[in-house]
Amino acid sequence: QLNFLSAFQFDPLMIESKKAATVVLMLRSPEEEILAKACEAIYKFALKGEENKATLLELGAVEPLTKLLTHEDKIVRRNATMIFGILASNNDVKKLLRELDVMNSVIAQLAPEEEVVIHEFASLCLANMSAEYTSKVQIFEHGGLEPLIRLLSSPDPDELNDLHIEALAVIANCLEDMDTMVQIQQTGGLKKLLSFAENSTIPDIQKNAAKAITKAAYDPENRKLFHEQEVEKCLVALLGSENDGTKIAASQAISAMCENSGSKDFFNNQGIPQLIQLLKSDNEEVREAAALALANLTTCNPANANAAAEADGIDPLINVLSSKRDGAIANAATVLTNMAMQEPLRLNIQNHDIMHAIISPLRSANTVVQSKAALAVAATACDVEARTELRNSGGLEPLVELLRSKNDEVRKHASWAVMVCAGDELTANELCRLGALDILEEVNLSGTRRNKFSEAAYNKLLNNNLSLKYSQTGYLSSSNIINDGFYDYGRINPGTKLLPLKELCLQEPSDLRAVLLINSKSDV
Repeated sequence: QLNFLSAFQFDPLMIESKKAATVVLMLRSPEEEILAKACEAIYKFALKGEENKATLLELGAVEPLTKLLTHEDKIVRRNATMIFGILASNNDVKKLLRELDVMNSVIAQLAPEEEVVIHEFASLCLANMSAEYTSKVQIFEHGGLEPLIRLLSSPDPDELNDLHIEALAVIANCLEDMDTMVQIQQTGGLKKLLSFAENSTIPDIQKNAAKAITKAAYDPENRKLFHEQEVEKCLVALLGSENDGTKIAASQAISAMCENSGSKDFFNNQGIPQLIQLLKSDNEEVREAAALALANLTTCNPANANAAAEADGIDPLINVLSSKRDGAIANAATVLTNMAMQEPLRLNIQNHDIMHAIISPLRSANTVVQSKAALAVAATACDVEARTELRNSGGLEPLVELLRSKNDEVRKHASWAVMVCAGDELTANELCRLGALDILEEVNLSGTRRNKFSEAAYNKLLNNNLSLKYSQTGYLSSSNIINDGFYDYGRINPGTKLLPLKELCLQEPSDLRAVLLINSKSDV
């Protein structure tokens, strides 16, 4: 039999599909050397891709291989474990493995006395399987979490990198499930995991640990457990990593943890200053992730908004408005909006040329950026000086265009900004000249496109065009003071244009109702 195997070029042990069936038959051999070589050949065959994995499944290789996981010979056991590390990425193989109930055999390979390579491939197999809920439960029920967490405590030399990464992947998948999360926490595994992540010198491990926290933190109960274990300290430490991937993952984890009020408060003086520094990174993805974390931290939290300003965050935030990434721009605009809720911070933001910087986001093709930019205008254009700067910088034109948007959020926020900007006569007149009044009138005639802000903006602009207001509504309020140039054309129907006074003056006299003009000057 050994000579027969040698004929199939088991040096370097590569096999073709047509010979694979013969090698699979060798898995039933009683001879250990033949089993070891057959497993090695199958491992290399499986490495070639998904088609070969499917072939092995069809040839019935999986069931005899599962029996070899518990073989008394260490080399046979090692080679079989390596195969399952690779095969388990195939969904059909995963399904069969669950049916064959091999979880206990795989977990047994994590025993301390086994070789590191066996630990690594057993962890890889579990990482592939733990992506599905049923397998998570099986790992939990067969006591798989404890040996995996123990593996994280192994020494940290470079031959153990892959092992740590795979063990961490299994734990990360299990953290998403509340039952396994609680068990990890109760057995001290969560604290060990956080300590491992914080102290590891391997960027991929730190990055993957932060990603695991992010995924798990979408569950409110998980966030509570993380907070109790002081996950925030670990994440702040990871922000200081030299690796950009780790910085991004840590920032995203902080974003997820912000849903917990205790975590949000913790990051006030630890976290926010570091995130502000990341806004200055040359890496656009780092800046985007940091801006998202700051947006979540400052939303509905004046103390955190103030902390961001105290960390000299205004200037880098305004610089991010010219980023190449839409997410970074939208998040930076959100932070500035959150800051502007406090008058001292709003004045500080205005002094950093916000009105000029916001014009490019207003012209963006991305609706999220448009929406956040319009909201930033509504929050910062609260005084005549700011509105004048926006008007002089050419910011009103793109703002008016957003009133035409088919996106409800964009239209609402643009209407809000127009309402704020219509607070002084010069800006209101310029908005009308740019067509804001006509667009809003059209929007408000639509049952699906109008909103309370579009109606309020229209009324605010009408208060700066009293002739139109009177013709449309038939009344003026006590605060509406008419000046020279006011004219009463008579009632007009919604959607009907009111001709300007100059055009009316050019019309021939007719039997229509006279237009009444207010003019107190003697040189008519």
